[in-house]
Amino acid sequence: MKKQKIIESFNKNLIIENYSEQTIKNYLSALKLFLDWVENLNVEKVTEKEIQNYLFYCKTEKSYSFSTMKQIIATIRYLYIKVFSKPIPEALNLKLRKPHLLPTVLSFSDISKLLAVTQNLKHKTILLLIYSAGLRLGELLELKIGDIDSEAMRIHIREGKGKKDRYIMLSENVLEVLRSYYKTYKPQDYLIEGQNGGKYSPKSVQSVFKTAIKKAGIKKKATVHTLRHSFVA
Repeated sequence: MKKQKIIESFNKNLIIENYSEQTIKNYLSALKLFLDWVENLNVEKVTEKEIQNYLFYCKTEKSYSFSTMKQIIATIRYLYIKVFSKPIPEALNLKLRKPHLLPTVLSFSDISKLLAVTQNLKHKTILLLIYSAGLRLGELLELKIGDIDSEAMRIHIREGKGKKDRYIMLSENVLEVLRSYYKTYKPQDYLIEGQNGGKYSPKSVQSVFKTAIKKAGIKKKATVHTLRHSFVA
């Protein structure tokens, strides 16, 4: 089976099985890297040794993290099961040891500094929503105007991780900021929209966060995901 046919078949299976857009993107990225590695070989006949060599390369040469290695292994397993209809190679029957690292969190003082240096109302709303509601980046970007229930004081998160809906409590302070934001920007569909409407981009949110971290003088190694986990700190 040729490379493009493999990718197309792989993608179709993921869509049929209702994987999220981001998960499909991650799987396809990992798949293309693997196919590039075995480019001069018949991928359906790749040996156990060659798969093991690829995993060793990913870990030692590319220094991929625990989560990335899990993604790579899951991708190749899916390839054999769903596309090739073959047994999973023994080289993929691994149990990775998860590193025990304490996650970075931002203190209440850090959060206060972040919000204080962020003057743009849209940017401040983005940071406040992620922090106060513990939102994942994708969940923030998928929020619609109707997902904010000011009467019940809750936010409806639709098809979050695992395609599951959930509700998050909405505080009076956050609601006040949201009302000011809505009056100023007047979003039409998504709660947070780009300059020309439509869904705000993940890179823009990451840029907003990096700028705020720098302005606030926070030296911790933090990401948007760190902000999400800091709301319980």
